[in-house]
Formats: sequence, structure tokens, C-alpha cells
Amino acid sequence: MDSGGHYNPRTVEEVFRDFKGRRAGMIKALTTDVEEFYQQCDPEKENLCLYGFPTEQWEVNLPAEEVPPELPEPALGINFARDGMQEKDWLSLVAVHSDAWLQSVAFYFGARFGFDKADRKRLFTMINDLPTIFEVVTGSAKKQTKEKSSENNGNKSKSSSKGRGSEPPKYSKQVKDEEGGIGRRRR
Repeated sequence: MDSGGHYNPRTVEEVFRDFKGRRAGMIKALTTDVEEFYQQCDPEKENLCLYGFPTEQWEVNLPAEEVPPELPEPALGINFARDGMQEKDWLSLVAVHSDAWLQSVAFYFGARFGFDKADRKRLFTMINDLPTIFEVVTGSAKKQTKEKSSENNGNKSKSSSKGRGSEPPKYSKQVKDEEGGIGRRRR
């Protein structure tokens, strides 16, 4: 299903670039090209999938015929629910499944090329710094950005006025409480 032949990113940076390209294509399908995407997802057709490509392009197509496929497959049958729910809810559902697919493709490459724990963590952190497709499609990514910037502005003024006396409480070793549960004793 990949346009342009076989492409195998081998480093964390290459996998992340692949992820961003596929993500951009899928976001384009679910936002900018939504009318075209909607039309291609005819429920009268067979099980269709939304594919994103590293080239920031997208395509609605049947799943690969080879078993197992070279890459993990995206959600199958996205077209069947199209007319059974509100358009925004359907687009949100496709977005969630697209996020899951992107994660699986990125970590497929990581496993295939033997990324160690540090590389997997670095890849996850790079991916996690971007809003999900779901957040972009539903608009919650914009809300989070506004909330974070207002929190950061508020925290800067609060922390500077409180000084050093506002550190969180420190805890010593674990102790059993009266009911036998484990807690931590405050110092």
C-alpha cells in the first residue's frame, strides 16, 4: 500500500519522520480533504482502510492481499459505520483508529530494526510531543495548547512569589497504617 515502493526507516529519526508524514496525510484526509474522504468511504463497497504515507498523502483502499502484510494494517471497514453515526463522531472514530495504526507502524519499525529501550523511549517521547490525530480532528489539541500556555504563565508568577517554602512534602520509608495498608510517612 505504500506509494513509492518499499521504504524502511532504520533510525529513530527516520521512523519519526515516517510517522509525521503518515500522520500529516491522515490529518489531511480527516480535515482538509474531508469531503473527498467521505465520498471514498462508501458503505456499499467492501472493507476499506485509511492509509497514510510518509509522503504526507493518504488513500482509502482495500487491505493488502498478502498475509501477513508487510506493515500492520489500519482499521478495517471504516466505511461501514459512516452512515450510521454523525459525521463528526465517525471522523473521530476513524481518527482514534488512525492514531493506533500510526503507533503500531512506528513500533513495528522499532522492533524490526532492534531499537533498544532507550531508542523506544526516545521515539515514544518524540511521538507523544505531537497532538494525536484525534486531538487535531476534534479540536482538543488547540484547547490543550491554550490551557498549557495559561497554566505556564500562571505557574511562573506563582512559583516566583512563593519562594522555596512551597516544595512538596517529602516522604520517608513505607509504613503500614492502622488498617494494614501501606502508605508513606511524612517527614
